[in-house]
Amino acid sequence: MFDFLKKKISSWIGSDKEKPKKEKKKAEKKTKEKKSKDQKKEKPVKNKETLKKIKKEIVISQEEVEREQKNLTKDEKETRKEVNELIEEAEILPEEKPEEIKPETEEKGNFFTRLIKKITSSKLSREDFDEIFQEFEITLLENNVALEAVNKIKENLANDLVNQQMKKIEAEARILQALKDAILSVLTEPPNLLEQIKKHEGVYTIIFFGINGTGKTTSIAKLAHMLKKEGISCVLAAGDTFRAASIEQLNTHADKIKVPIISSEYGADPASVSFDAKKYASAHKIKVVLIDTAGRMYTKANLLKEMEKIVKVSKPDLKIFVGESITGNDVIDQAKTFNETIGIDGIILSKADVDEKAGTILSVSHITKKPIYFLGTGQNYPDLLPFTKKAVLKNLGLE
Repeated sequence: MFDFLKKKISSWIGSDKEKPKKEKKKAEKKTKEKKSKDQKKEKPVKNKETLKKIKKEIVISQEEVEREQKNLTKDEKETRKEVNELIEEAEILPEEKPEEIKPETEEKGNFFTRLIKKITSSKLSREDFDEIFQEFEITLLENNVALEAVNKIKENLANDLVNQQMKKIEAEARILQALKDAILSVLTEPPNLLEQIKKHEGVYTIIFFGINGTGKTTSIAKLAHMLKKEGISCVLAAGDTFRAASIEQLNTHADKIKVPIISSEYGADPASVSFDAKKYASAHKIKVVLIDTAGRMYTKANLLKEMEKIVKVSKPDLKIFVGESITGNDVIDQAKTFNETIGIDGIILSKADVDEKAGTILSVSHITKKPIYFLGTGQNYPDLLPFTKKAVLKNLGLE
């Protein structure tokens, strides 16, 4: 995740750090070349026989030129003289080197180096900041970061840097820290779910929502595996009584993980399934109920209304929205709609491992004001990564 954005940020920060090293290497290379040329010039002819041979060839060459000159007519001699004079003049003239054209990017610099240059030469004005930030803004938008999140990052960065002037020795570290703080400002650190469950009295109920095919059922199975590993008992509720083979799919996971499951027939009321699962958990002293629901398109308001009944009956302690990280701004619209309809408490983003842009991770919390609890990072049960701000900075190459 964050592959494209990480490469871009690394190229900005890395280019400034590597510049002194590159200049040093360039200087060393020039010194070596100069020494090599000087050595060639000063190198004496050690072989006497070779020296005699060279002198003899020079004498022969001179004799040939003289013989040739005798055979020339007067006009030819004059022409030859003029040509020789022109050649001598050309050799005396200094060699003209073509003007070096630097690439535009090298002249202007990148977002990071331009900020350093500006903030160390004078106070950074808001106009200069806005102009320099454009490059970073385009980069963020290209990597699926929502405009609202981009604006938040921009404002927080501006608050730290505008009207500031710094010494060159401290500028890099302070700008880097301001960039980290600006990115962290759009993220929400989730509470520790396992600790919440352990401290909760009675049955802890979690219900999962999302559209079709986002990995909702698989995410439930991954969380069940995590809970069992931590010694927390759980039961699954097959509340998706609409989609073909959904009950069988959850049953397969329950068998593999070895946790109980409550299910009914297709077409049955999903609210009744969630009620039965909670009743079963209370009777068997099971700590957590994980309720699956049918995938609902976020554009269908009437289908989303059906979810309200399940919420009313199950009275969940946590309502989780599951979306695909790779769908970019579309998953943000999904999360917003589900939040407005049933009021979600947190988010799981699946397929984060194959999301090279990963802008959704920087956007969805800020827009919904809800934390990301987990990131799905593979197809196996252990591939559910607890979300942390520190992990985001690390994946961006800023930690």
